[in-house]
Amino acid sequence: MGKKLVLPAGLQGRISVSFEKTPAHLALNKVVTASGNRINVRLSGDQIFVGSTVAVVGEESPEPAVNRPAPAKPRLGLYSTGVGYNGGGVSYRSAPQFNTESYDHISETGFREVTSDPLSTFSIDVDTASYSNIRRFLLKGSRPPKDAVRIEEMLNYFNYRFKTPEKDRPFSVSTELTDCPWKSEHQLLQVALAAPEIEQKDAPPRNLVFLLDVSGSMGSPDKLPLLKNGMKLLTKTLRPEDRVAIVVYAGASGTVLDPTSGKDKGKILAALERLNAGGSTNGGAGIELAYKLASENFQKNAINRVILATDGDFNVGVSSRGDLVRLIEEKRESGIFLTVLGFGSGNLKDSTMEQLADKGNGNYAYIDSLMEVRKVLVKEAGSTLITVAKDVKLQLEFNPLKVKSYRLIGYENRRLNNEDFADDKKDAGEMGAGHTVTALYEIVPGRSADSHLRYQQGRDTTAAARTNELALVKVRYKEPQKETSKLREFVVKTESRAFTRASENLRFAASVASAGMLLRDSEHKGSSTFDQCLAWARNSLGEDPSGYRREFVKLMELARDLESGG
Repeated sequence: MGKKLVLPAGLQGRISVSFEKTPAHLALNKVVTASGNRINVRLSGDQIFVGSTVAVVGEESPEPAVNRPAPAKPRLGLYSTGVGYNGGGVSYRSAPQFNTESYDHISETGFREVTSDPLSTFSIDVDTASYSNIRRFLLKGSRPPKDAVRIEEMLNYFNYRFKTPEKDRPFSVSTELTDCPWKSEHQLLQVALAAPEIEQKDAPPRNLVFLLDVSGSMGSPDKLPLLKNGMKLLTKTLRPEDRVAIVVYAGASGTVLDPTSGKDKGKILAALERLNAGGSTNGGAGIELAYKLASENFQKNAINRVILATDGDFNVGVSSRGDLVRLIEEKRESGIFLTVLGFGSGNLKDSTMEQLADKGNGNYAYIDSLMEVRKVLVKEAGSTLITVAKDVKLQLEFNPLKVKSYRLIGYENRRLNNEDFADDKKDAGEMGAGHTVTALYEIVPGRSADSHLRYQQGRDTTAAARTNELALVKVRYKEPQKETSKLREFVVKTESRAFTRASENLRFAASVASAGMLLRDSEHKGSSTFDQCLAWARNSLGEDPSGYRREFVKLMELARDLESGG
C-alpha cells in the first residue's frame, strides 16, 4: 500500500524516515526539494530496497508553510511505495494504487512418458526479465504473481563456468547428471550452452537506435529518469566507430538525436538531457521511424539493433498487434534485431514486451535499478547485442530402456513441435557473446512400461538403447549471416553422481529452479523448502565477482520470510 507524506510547500532539506517492520529492515533517507509544482527526490546512503518509487500529487500552495496550523486539505504531497511510519508530527495516508500489469498464463508441463513421447524439443531463451521483476516484487515486500515467474529466465540470469568452445564453434555444449535434490528417487539432468565472451575493443561497430517511450506513464523515477542515467553510462563506453540515434514516441513520434558517432559524447548527452515524459503512447509509429533510421545507417558485419525502452503500454499506432509483430519479423530478416527493456511498476505489459523481443531476434530485460541497466547495457553489452548464433534449438531423445518419464523445468512458452527442429524456417532463440543457457530435466529413471493397447505392444529398440546411453542431445543453429542450420549431437551417459558431489554450476542451478517452483507453488516442487534452497545456494556460490549469486541468497531469505509472515 502506498503512503502519502504531506510536506509544506517550499520545504528544503533532509527527511529521515525509519521503517521498522519492513522485510528488508532498512531505513530510508530522502533528499527532498520542492520547487514550483515539482518535487525532486534523491535517495542517499546504502542501496534502497523499500520506497524507491515516488510521484507528486496536488498543487503547490502559494502561502508560506512556516508557523501555521496544518491545512485541512494538503497542497503538496509525496507518494512513496513501501511500509509507512506514523509519528513525529508527520502525517501519512493511504494512496490509491492502480495496477494494470499483465502476464501471460503459464501452464506448467508435467511428466511425459518416454514410450509415447521420447522427444523433447524447445528453443533456447536468453531473456532475463523475469528474475529482475521477481526481485522488484520481493524487495517491495510481496510475492510475485505466479505467472511472472519464468524459471528459465531465472536460471539464465546468472553466469555459469562451463567449458569454452572449440575455435570453429560459436558455443560449447555440456551435460551433467545427478540426484534430484527435491525428489530423491528422481535424477536431474543439466544441458548447458556457453558462448565465449568478446572484449569490448574487439566487438564489431554498433549501429544502435534507441526507441524511447516518453509518454506520461514513463515519468516516475523508476522509468525514464532511470533509463536516462543508464544511457549516460552506455555513452561513456561508445567508440568512434559506434553510432547512436534516439527516437521518441508519445502521441507523435520524433527523432531527438540523428545517428551520431560515439566520439560526439557531448551531443549524445545533451540529447538525453532534453528528454521528458508526457503524452499518450503511440508505439507503432515510433517503431517504424526507428527501423527507418536503422535501415538507412545499416552496416554490414556490424551490430544493427533497435533498443525499445518502455513500460510496455502500446495504446495506439500500428493498426494491430499482428501488424506490429509482422513489421518486427520483416526487419529481423533484414539483419536489424530488437532488444526490449521494460521499466517500472503498475503498468508493465510483460507479455507484450516478451513477444516483441522474441519476434525481433532479440532479448527482453526488466530494469529495476541503475545496477541492472548497467548490467544489461554496459557490463553485458556483448551478450545483449552481439549475436554469435541464431535460431538455436535443442532436441533430446530419451532412451526408453533407461528413462520412464521426464519433465523439462520451465521453457513453457519455448516449446516447439518435434518437426520444427529440422525446419529452418521456424524461428528460435538467439545466443549472444558470453551468454550461457541452462536447461534442467527432472527424470524418472527405469525402463518405460509397454503400452497397454489392444493392437500394439511396445516398440522395437535399437542396439544403442541397450547400452549405457541415457539420452541423445541434438543442437541445431545458424550462423548470424546464414540461413542454413548446422547440427551437432552429443550422447548423455547414465553415469550419475550424488548431488553433494555435483558441480557448483548444477547445484546452484538446482537451487534457482527450486526457488522458482516454490514461488510458483508448483505441484512438482517435491520436498523443496526455501531453507533447503538457501542451503544449496550458499554451498555453490563459487566465484561471484558481481555478487549476483549472493544477492539471490538475500532475495530468497526475503521470500522465505514473506512465506512465513516473518
